[in-house]
Amino acid sequence: MKAAVYYGPQDIRCSNIADSVIRADHEMLVKVTATSICGSDLHLYRGALDPIMAKGQSQTGHELVGEVLDIGKAVGRFKRGDRVTMGYSASCGHCYMCEVGQTAHCETTQKAVYGFGVPFGNLNGTHAETMVMPYADGHAMKVPHEISDGAALTLSCNLPTAVIANHLADIQVGESVALVGCGPTGLMTLDIALHRGPGRIVAFDTVPHRLAAAAKKGAVAIDSSQDGWKEKALQHTGGRGFDKVIEMVGYPETLQMSLDLVRPGGTVAALGVFCDNTFNLNLADVFLRDITLHMNGFANVQPYMWEALRMMERGVVNPQEYFSHTFSLTDVDKAFATFHQKSGGAMKMLILP
Repeated sequence: MKAAVYYGPQDIRCSNIADSVIRADHEMLVKVTATSICGSDLHLYRGALDPIMAKGQSQTGHELVGEVLDIGKAVGRFKRGDRVTMGYSASCGHCYMCEVGQTAHCETTQKAVYGFGVPFGNLNGTHAETMVMPYADGHAMKVPHEISDGAALTLSCNLPTAVIANHLADIQVGESVALVGCGPTGLMTLDIALHRGPGRIVAFDTVPHRLAAAAKKGAVAIDSSQDGWKEKALQHTGGRGFDKVIEMVGYPETLQMSLDLVRPGGTVAALGVFCDNTFNLNLADVFLRDITLHMNGFANVQPYMWEALRMMERGVVNPQEYFSHTFSLTDVDKAFATFHQKSGGAMKMLILP
């Protein structure tokens, strides 16, 4: 079958590999109807995990909408023909960590993530014609046919992460909010945040079409690559800083931006995926300013998938609007390059096997 395989930094391409096969009773075989590329996949694409990747072997992709082809004997929640998606991390649903809602830290799967190679459980990926889901009952869910393929794909990672960001930030009516990062997940976070009644939201990015999208939704858009961005932003808070800051990028610089923007006693919810090992955190500053800092890039999306689906069904969010390009699986290399370069107004890539 065809599947995307990691060969090195900026070298992910479609290859022929062995067909997916169920090998355990808890597994489920799924035909991939559509898949996409997540912002966290770009860390992989850039080579952040290159030293520990199995080049020429590791598959990619963790966003899915598909059709069940076969089930193992222990799978009880699904049947052949069901339209499904799943959380980006494989979780069993019954270990201690799953029971307390920390599904990304599942003790059974040992924090396994689809499409991230040996470092994260060596699972197969969604950038393929078919795939196998271990412990399917624990982290897969059915998707109504009324939900478009694009929207359904965001249930694997993007939209539940946006839901978590809003829960952690706990935006109150009238508060000032800073959103750092206007990629697809950031914009979905903005969609939800606007329903919480903030006094003002200021959105930061360096990509013009992303800033334009945030401005169209009602945020004040600021290009953080321009001189004076911080002073311009703080003018909207009377100089004291933002009540709540949501970080959706995953770089040390953007985390520092968030800490620079938050007011004393404020909250920073950092949902970006951080690959750097160190960060020069000024503990005295965070302590003396009474900052609440949430780090949740390795997001526990499975418990929030139902809430995310409900938001779609009730028209709170429309994730389909963020799909700007469509590629075939054989052109997955072009899809990665387009998303990486943010060319042609790139938002999310719809990939069709």
